[in-house]
Amino acid sequence: MGYGFGTFKGVFTPSILTILGVVMYLRMGWVLGNVGLTTTLVIVTLASAITFMTAMSLAALATNMRVGGGGAYYIISRSLGLETGAAVGLPLYLAQALGIAFYVAGFSESLVQVFPSLDVTVVGLATLVGLAALAIVSADLALKSQYAVMAAIGVSLVSFFLGRPDAAPVVASQTVPSPLSFWPVFAVFFPAVTGIEAGIAMSGDLKDPTRSLPRGTILAVLVGYAVYLAIPIVLHQQQVDRGALLTDPLVMEKLSRFGPAVLVGVWAASLSSAMGALLGAPRTLQALAADGVVPRVVGRGYGRFNDPRMATVVSFAIAFTGIVLGDLNVIAPILSMFFLTSYGILNLSAGVEELISNPAWRPRFRVPAWLPLAGFASCLVVMLMIAPGATILAALVAVGIYALMKRRRMRAEWGDIRLGLMMFLSRLLLYRMEDHRVDERTWKPNLLVLSGSPLARWHLIELADAIAQSRSFVTVAAFIPEENWTADRIRDITSVIRGYLVERRVPAFIRALPAADPFEGAATMIRSYGFGPLRPNTILIGETRRPASFVPYARLVQLVARTRRNLIIVRQPDEDEAGDRPEEEPTTRRIDLWWSPESPNTPRMLAVAVLLARSTEWADAHIRVRTVVPTDADRAEAEAHLLDFLKRARVDAVIDVLPANGRSVLQVIGASRGDANLTFMGLRPPRDDESADSYGAYYGERLVATQALPATAFVMAGEDIDFVRIFEAR
Repeated sequence: MGYGFGTFKGVFTPSILTILGVVMYLRMGWVLGNVGLTTTLVIVTLASAITFMTAMSLAALATNMRVGGGGAYYIISRSLGLETGAAVGLPLYLAQALGIAFYVAGFSESLVQVFPSLDVTVVGLATLVGLAALAIVSADLALKSQYAVMAAIGVSLVSFFLGRPDAAPVVASQTVPSPLSFWPVFAVFFPAVTGIEAGIAMSGDLKDPTRSLPRGTILAVLVGYAVYLAIPIVLHQQQVDRGALLTDPLVMEKLSRFGPAVLVGVWAASLSSAMGALLGAPRTLQALAADGVVPRVVGRGYGRFNDPRMATVVSFAIAFTGIVLGDLNVIAPILSMFFLTSYGILNLSAGVEELISNPAWRPRFRVPAWLPLAGFASCLVVMLMIAPGATILAALVAVGIYALMKRRRMRAEWGDIRLGLMMFLSRLLLYRMEDHRVDERTWKPNLLVLSGSPLARWHLIELADAIAQSRSFVTVAAFIPEENWTADRIRDITSVIRGYLVERRVPAFIRALPAADPFEGAATMIRSYGFGPLRPNTILIGETRRPASFVPYARLVQLVARTRRNLIIVRQPDEDEAGDRPEEEPTTRRIDLWWSPESPNTPRMLAVAVLLARSTEWADAHIRVRTVVPTDADRAEAEAHLLDFLKRARVDAVIDVLPANGRSVLQVIGASRGDANLTFMGLRPPRDDESADSYGAYYGERLVATQALPATAFVMAGEDIDFVRIFEAR
């Protein structure tokens, strides 16, 4: 159970105190000295606009869910999934932990300016120890102290805006460095407006997060923006020497009505910001541990309010390292990149949610989709402008964490919007695809495999997967006897088949349906299966050797031809036939293709053979194009024709021309036997007036004539595609 903080205490106070922090006191003059008043106002406006859009996105997300501990990580993981949440949550936690060092370094720098005899690193480490002890003892006590801090900041700002009437001109007391350009200055300034992270990180300790987070964060951003616009205008009106702005971090103190008030303000603001980060970072780490992203022991809670003491120790160690290694100008750009990443993903989450508008998306605070998407684009562009290399590195780190989470196969106990996003994008693409005709250049096989049980005819699925190569669609169909089917039985069979395919890493859709017999089920699938332009264009089935089934089998082939589909019938030799094959397996696998110049099946077979040879399973296979000519005298001309075609088609293949010398083509093929691992042969389509009995007899003849061959794929081209054009030079 959390503390039950309200809007003012739990969100606005830590947010505004982080916004009005060390950058305001110690770097606003530096920003003005580098780029001038107009550009300073542009930097403040751009940074605040990004934060404002993020605050609006956060308000929408927070009012659509019960926000738990972990703030931005919790929201992203519940919207875009655990893997994406982890990919952003871990860098975000590191940013929050480094933020502790950033604010402590600011306090140390300002203190050493007043007491030069002190060592900035020693002061920083001592301050960190004291703050960590306070955070471990009581978060409530730490937050109560922030009211005094707010009062101190208010007094210091009043003192600054009133000005010192008798102030002497402020001039540089040391060598003035060359001014920096826009983006390096922006990178140093941006952490000033990232205070909304402090409020988000305390989300698990809020009484009503859906009410407090939107109000507190948006109000804090607006108040902070007003203050950051006013300060450079006042500094500019005071006509402070540019060199002093660049070299004197306490220039505001020298221009204030009561200088010590500014010192108290900067010390109070830096310490309160550090305390806010010390409270927020461990809670983000605790949320990561609760979801199993990091070891759960790190997130162990203590006491009545589940205080994350172990996570606080880890955060302390990271902040300790940051204090030892860096100062404000070194740490600030790193924080900017981390915060821009998390802000970008928060905006993307809200934009996608609003764009797809699932029924579950019902925020009390709605924003138009363009606003958070503009916020996402702004974050991305700014990151690239600040440091393209760091942006790419951050993206690679995030992708690496995402891949690691995927590999661990972590399952979240909540739903997210990824499926909705995929459906939204699929809808757009399917409607666009409907308006485009498939041509020879864009043709891909979309396979419907009528295999039944994968256990019985795994070779069909294996062949389909090799042809598709995870670049086109495969659907595996199974049929259940009509008399004993139920919805639960279909679901169970589908689950079993899916598990079998996943285990063998075969991506495929699975469709199980009741049918009186397999032929009826296959006919139903051929007639009706598909969605819009994603209709299977190639049917892959196994052979039937039972003469009693030749007629219904022929009717199935006729249906495929009438529906303008391509057909592949795979004939797998049984053990008896395999026993007649050579005892020694060939060292090189081969795909034989029987070429008939006048048949439309031939280029279709070559297209499938080329796809197959590109697959991982058949990568070592060679293609051999074989053809039959009437006599020996015709061999030279046929070889020249084939060589010319294959050269123009850019297909590597061996040519084998066989003379018939009075035999039929089937006799030559049947006698060739050969040592191929797979043989492709054409299958003529049924004539319009041909009966099923007649075509069944034709099919039976092909089986008998090729029974001595190895595994054979009979191919029939039925699609309205000129497959020859696939191989024409472009």
